[in-house]
Amino acid sequence: MTARRVDIAGTRIDRRRPVRFQFDGEALSGFAGDTLASALLASGKMRLARSFKYGRPRGLIGAGPEEPNALVQMEEGAHTVPNIKATQAELYEGLKAGSTSGWPSLDFDLKAVIGSASRFMPAGFYSKTFKWPRSFWPAYEAVIRKFAGFGSAPTEADPDHYDHLYHHVDVLVVGGGAAGLLAALQAGRAGLKTVLLDEQCEFGGWLLSDPGANIDGRDRDGFLAATLAELAAMPHVTCLSRTTAFGLYQDNLVLAVELMQDHLPIGAREAHLPRQRQHKIRACHVVLATGAIERPLVFGNNDLPGVMTVSAGQTFLRRYGVRVGDTVVVTGTSDLIYDAANALAAAGAQVHVVDPRHNGFARRLEAGITVHQGFAVAEARGRSQVKAARLVKLHPDRDEVTGSGPTLRCDALLSSGGLSPTVHLFCHDGRRPTWDERVAAFVTPRQGREGVACVGAVTGAFDLQETLAQTTEAMQQVLRQLGAPALLAAPVCRSAPRQGARPMFRVPDGRPEGTGAKAFVDYQNDVTAADIELSIRENWQHIEHVKRFTALGFGTDQGKLSNVNGFVIAARALKRPVAEVSTTTYRPAYTPVSLGALAGTMEGETFDPVRTTAIHASHMARQAELEPVGNWMRPWYFPKKGEDLHAAVARECRAARTGVAVMDASTLGKIQIDGPDAREFLNRVYSNAWSQLAPGKCRYGLMLDENGMVMDDGVTACISDTQFYMTTTTGGAAKVLGWLERWHQTEWPELKVWMSSVTDHWSTVALVGPKSRQVLARLCSDIDLSPEKFKFMDWRAGTVAGLPCRVFRISFSGEVSYELNVESGYGQALWEAVMEAGADFDITPYGTESMHVLRAEKGFIIVGQDTDGSMTPHDLAMGWAVSTKKKYSFLGQRSLSRSDTARSDRKQLVGLMPEDPAQVLAEGAQILESTDISQTPTPMLGHVTSSYLSPELGRSIAMAVVRGGAQREGQRLFAMAGGRITPVKVVSPVFVDPKGERQHA
Repeated sequence: MTARRVDIAGTRIDRRRPVRFQFDGEALSGFAGDTLASALLASGKMRLARSFKYGRPRGLIGAGPEEPNALVQMEEGAHTVPNIKATQAELYEGLKAGSTSGWPSLDFDLKAVIGSASRFMPAGFYSKTFKWPRSFWPAYEAVIRKFAGFGSAPTEADPDHYDHLYHHVDVLVVGGGAAGLLAALQAGRAGLKTVLLDEQCEFGGWLLSDPGANIDGRDRDGFLAATLAELAAMPHVTCLSRTTAFGLYQDNLVLAVELMQDHLPIGAREAHLPRQRQHKIRACHVVLATGAIERPLVFGNNDLPGVMTVSAGQTFLRRYGVRVGDTVVVTGTSDLIYDAANALAAAGAQVHVVDPRHNGFARRLEAGITVHQGFAVAEARGRSQVKAARLVKLHPDRDEVTGSGPTLRCDALLSSGGLSPTVHLFCHDGRRPTWDERVAAFVTPRQGREGVACVGAVTGAFDLQETLAQTTEAMQQVLRQLGAPALLAAPVCRSAPRQGARPMFRVPDGRPEGTGAKAFVDYQNDVTAADIELSIRENWQHIEHVKRFTALGFGTDQGKLSNVNGFVIAARALKRPVAEVSTTTYRPAYTPVSLGALAGTMEGETFDPVRTTAIHASHMARQAELEPVGNWMRPWYFPKKGEDLHAAVARECRAARTGVAVMDASTLGKIQIDGPDAREFLNRVYSNAWSQLAPGKCRYGLMLDENGMVMDDGVTACISDTQFYMTTTTGGAAKVLGWLERWHQTEWPELKVWMSSVTDHWSTVALVGPKSRQVLARLCSDIDLSPEKFKFMDWRAGTVAGLPCRVFRISFSGEVSYELNVESGYGQALWEAVMEAGADFDITPYGTESMHVLRAEKGFIIVGQDTDGSMTPHDLAMGWAVSTKKKYSFLGQRSLSRSDTARSDRKQLVGLMPEDPAQVLAEGAQILESTDISQTPTPMLGHVTSSYLSPELGRSIAMAVVRGGAQREGQRLFAMAGGRITPVKVVSPVFVDPKGERQHA
């Protein structure tokens, strides 16, 4: 292949602006307007990749998103991006790119040596071979990944940012070729709010590669200039280039990604602008003008560098001024081959046209063109690039070889098997396109579907005049449906007469499939015609199964070049109509989309915001170590100088048990429930009774799911007969609120009740320990704190530290405890006042780790840690929290009577004491009945849910769920984790103050 720059009129590059770039470390140059692919081609770079399985040299096949081979690693360091198609990368000054395949190098690829034994590596080779021995798979995987030929993900943080933009429009036109431009113009003239998208850097589609087009008496450039100027003058029309629609979803939601700065040198990119933007467009009507992609013919060695599609060869010449070879063979099934041949010959190439149609047709041909009528290319020849094409004589009507033909020397070979409409977006709702024998292609219906119109080549209207007429007809319907009827006239085109195409996919070579040169269908995954026939012989009858057996269409190009050829070859092997075999499923995204564009601004704290309480500054001032709890960052423990976690927790726990300690409990979920039916609502969502709870009283409640399993717990206070204040677990607040709303809105709308999240409205300071009443008395004078007047599970409204406060006498530690609730803005002031009032008592702040130890010593559960969605109240020895006397059953009540939930050998909550008091069991450790683990799998009785060193008891304790645990108290069992077995004794889960006397003091 001897590609070179030629000076012809009508190209889109600017020869006055040379652009320097690097590829694989080599300094090269191109021009403004080039793609990386066209600049590499002009620089003589023919071999750009190695094939996935066989390590065969590969060059450019296409010129757009269909390109399967030329995947490059763009840039370096934090700006690097893998697997960019060179055909879609705009050239800019200083660009650095490298090949992604070939190991250890592109020129010498070890896979090429392995590929010499390719007959032993047919389709299904990997799945059949790399299974045994099983332990070898990590080694297999490492080698396969090394060979894969794909780029490397960046290891540094992305320095760019991304965003999303939302649109609500009357008409969205996808595709900026002749049909799309006409559709947008007609919608804009009707006064409709319109958005026009196109993936290329400029509008025009195939017109950019066909400067001879004439529309309404204007040449290509005149038509484009006039149309774009009129669109730009319409304030209600938005035109977005470099924007690819990658998904069409329900209710006409189209997602598109705009490459806003990828075409600029890194140093020239503006930091305040996003690199890419995702557009979320909701349209009353979507117009798909997505065009068609030319598919290659399937023949022997059709993957050699220098073999490409006819449209690619014409695009590189007409758009970028790159002639792909000096002596070029052009073969195909339609008159498109003569357009390309004339352009190449006019640019100085010697051209051989190989036309499989036997009947001649009067055409104007440039000098230097030789036509071989009735022949086809059976095989490309060459080693590292194409050197010749071997022809065969074809039967006039059947795909059969009737004789041999000449071998033509060439340095480029262009083939065209016809056009494949770009039906992907239309099929994103799961439907399949329709096979049209007239054009030998899968097409969308010309009538589109509700809310979606299809215009131009996507419908099989490949001729320019037919495209514009069909677009005008479709837009007439769109405008009428949108209430803006208009009388439209289709533009008129001048074009030469065309000869009918001869449908052809696999070019016959006179040999049984699989015995001649490899004929590739899918270039990226090395899928050959023989592989597809092999899959049929192995009884894969459905095209989806054929795809998965062979990997047809699996690559980054998603079969844009290969799929239709593969479908037809499979249909012929199955001896079934192509329409019956149909296609595989088209799914978003149409082309690869960066994760940054998908996320937009939803990254870091914008995606997962860190929540802190109003008291956070006070915690940081006391050197608190933090831990994440849901979205919250909570104090984990408060170390003093020289203390580690264990020492700090022991000190904090002793303070709570013997003196006074304080904790920030503001993160608990808080939901205010109002309305005359609030009590009845609570009766239905909690397992215990609420009808008699008086104002000023609190009650602990268990919330169950429909299966009768504990999903959340908390204390709810009766503020008044029509208002309740519910607390939930920190991580369950949003889920519980959604759960309450779901049942109210869908099942009990007759109940007069409403819920409000007030988690952020209240700061909560828990004052804990035997001396907590004395500390609180210093701050509160309007509440009688005596145990006779302010009992456990009461609440009072009063003033604490001069602040309006709700004081709840509830305890998660088992000690005398008061939870002080003030408006959030006063939380830090309250905390500091409590710390000052308790200074004489050596008041000690404590964090979540001590909270866990204190509650475990008392046998209090934490939902989500001691439960796992399979625990009923009875499993947790909390049957006292279940009332079966309600008039209306509570959620989950019926499930509690099922035989499975009522059996006695379910996993039940127990306490464990290791025989070695210094041994703290690993949470998650499995519980065994004996130390005999020879049986596989070893029977497991349950697992450890919580495990701590208890400062109060001076030894280790644990909670666990054990099968039949209620009957096992006193038994000796074994906990196993990390290969270590520890003997334990089953005890009550309540380790400290089993009668609960302390919290009532």
